[in-house]
Amino acid sequence: MTSGPATPGSATPGSATPGSATPGSATPGSATPRVEDGEDDRRPLIERIGLGAIAVVVAILFGALSIASLAGGEVFLGVMAGIGALMTVWAAGSSLRR
Repeated sequence: MTSGPATPGSATPGSATPGSATPGSATPGSATPRVEDGEDDRRPLIERIGLGAIAVVVAILFGALSIASLAGGEVFLGVMAGIGALMTVWAAGSSLRR
């Protein structure tokens, strides 16, 4: 009985295949700066300010939706929109702070 060519992801348990993730390996896109090679992964200041400004606009829209929903008697939608506004402001602040 012959088997066909090995396809990615069809390896038997316990065998190492190229490209397979090993436990404990670093995930791509981590937010920590790479100190060992002298590079800094932080975004430029102008980009952080731009992203913060976009987040503030979105937070204002969430806030307006929250106020309108609460005024119209939709308590759940109003509370959820308010939480969305607060989370957006928090994300903008953490983006600028980094």
